Amino acid sequence: MLARFTPTWMINATYDINPKQLKQLGIKVVLTDLDNTLIAWNNPYGTEELRDWMTSLKRENIQLVVVSNNSHRRVKKAVAALQLPFISRALKPFSGGIRRAMRQYRVSENEVVMVGDQLLTDVAAANFSKIRSILVRPIIESDAWNTRINRFFERFVMHAMLRKHPELKFRKDLINERNK
Repeated sequence: MLARFTPTWMINATYDINPKQLKQLGIKVVLTDLDNTLIAWNNPYGTEELRDWMTSLKRENIQLVVVSNNSHRRVKKAVAALQLPFISRALKPFSGGIRRAMRQYRVSENEVVMVGDQLLTDVAAANFSKIRSILVRPIIESDAWNTRINRFFERFVMHAMLRKHPELKFRKDLINERNK
C-alpha cells in the first residue's frame, strides 16, 4: 500500500530541481501541482526565483505544465501572469489529468515527471500513471482549508513510508546514489 505514495525523489524545493539533471534523465515535460508547489496558495504572482527556474527549463527545452485539482477559472487566473499551460480539474490522485497532459504533449511515461507537495494527491497520481515523481516541501507552512485534511493523514503515511524507505530524504538534487 505504501508504494502508492512513495515518490521517486524528495527535493527540498521546486526551484532546487535542476533542469540539466532532468534533461540527463530524459525528461521533456515537467508536470507540476500549483498551490504550495509552484506558487504559494495565497500568492498567485510567483517569485523571481520561480521565473528564473522557468527560464532554466526553457533553456533545456523542457515544457512546464500545471496539473491542478482546482477549477479552470482558478488555475487560469493563477497562471495568467506566468503564461503557463495547464490542466484543471485533474482529479488527483487519479491519473486522468496526468494522462491528458501526456497525450497533449505526446510524451511517454519515461519522458515526464510530476512535481508536487502532497503524497496523497500528487505522488499517488504519478504512481497511478506509472511516471516518476518529485515530492517537494510546501512553499509556505499554511494551507488552504481543503488541503489541511490531506496534511493530517499525510503525516501518518509519510512516517510509515520513511520507516520503510530510510534512504528517502529531502535533498538538493536529483542525481544521487538512489537512481544511478
